[in-house]
Amino acid sequence: MTCLGSGPAETWPRLVAGDTSCLSQREDLVPGRKLWVGDVRAALPAIPPALARYDCRNNALSLAALRQIEPAVRSALARVGPERVGVVMGTSTSGVSDAEDALRHEREHGVLSPRFDYPQLEFGGAAGFVAAVTGAEGPAFTLSTACSSGARALASARSLLRLGLCDAVIAGATDTLCGLTTNGFAALQALSDAPPNPMSLHRKGLCLGEGSAIFLVVRGPGGIQLAGVGESSEAHHMSAPDPDGLGAETALRGALADAGARAGEVAYLNLHGTATPLNDAMESAAVMRVFGERIPCSSTKSLVGHLLGAAGAVEAAFCWLVLERLEGGALTLPPHVWDGVRDPALAPLRLAEKDERVPAAGARALVMSSSFGFGGNNCTLLLARELAC
Repeated sequence: MTCLGSGPAETWPRLVAGDTSCLSQREDLVPGRKLWVGDVRAALPAIPPALARYDCRNNALSLAALRQIEPAVRSALARVGPERVGVVMGTSTSGVSDAEDALRHEREHGVLSPRFDYPQLEFGGAAGFVAAVTGAEGPAFTLSTACSSGARALASARSLLRLGLCDAVIAGATDTLCGLTTNGFAALQALSDAPPNPMSLHRKGLCLGEGSAIFLVVRGPGGIQLAGVGESSEAHHMSAPDPDGLGAETALRGALADAGARAGEVAYLNLHGTATPLNDAMESAAVMRVFGERIPCSSTKSLVGHLLGAAGAVEAAFCWLVLERLEGGALTLPPHVWDGVRDPALAPLRLAEKDERVPAAGARALVMSSSFGFGGNNCTLLLARELAC
């Protein structure tokens, strides 16, 4: 669930078309600035009255994503039992936008909004809501590691399965646009007033978005597998990445090693690609050291904005769609949308063109997605689909 649409049928054609028309401009987030954002304008489902304490926009976005996999979740609950189904969610904003409304109400009326409750705001409420609305009774927790939260949630889901603590895990991430976070990025001078322009000489910073992607993660052969996870925590700086990209490189190489894959086998890389001067410089250097100029890459943040804690899950979902729509042994790639003006200071990555299709190499199709967060929280996911003999 992003500004591109609800579900694969709406999302896929806009994703591969490089459709930027779903971005919009907002003047209500940062005083005196008109910003491009990837806000979800579709109507969201109502939170059930019995779960009113969780009633916030963040959880409504989660519910919109959950409903798309509801039959699979119900089947898993019936098959293995609720106590064997876990929940791992990622978020960085949680219900901050609803807390802002509650504080605004207090300023005007002297009391907090009567519909506001703390679980809407706390990080744990993201997983608590998903567990409550689905009936899952296994381990349930929320991760908040900045922009790698969604990717780490999927990695943690795989760990719960491998440890034998769960037989199925509902995992993903959700984040919501809010004034607090947007003004924070403005204070860091990381926001652009222009549309996103990753890897360009003219890039001016990131544009924010909101959305949700949630998976049902299970054991078993076939389907699309989370084949590799690479994680690092470099702690170079609270808000700036290691300029040499060493933490990013560690995550990239870690995912390859975990999957038993070679760099030359990966058909596509979804870049973190925030369009900030620091990220694009370090990321392009790290990618070049690991993959060279061979691998086609793109940043889908040009289409949906930077979804912060939800970015890793949403971009993994985009990679899932690429693999799910494998046809004739070839993958259709999301294009890299930018102004086409290369920054000579950046490593010359191969940026995916519109309508580009690439063959899968070897016995399985492999695609990768990278998420690099504040504080050096890095996580790279390698997704795989076995090719028919």
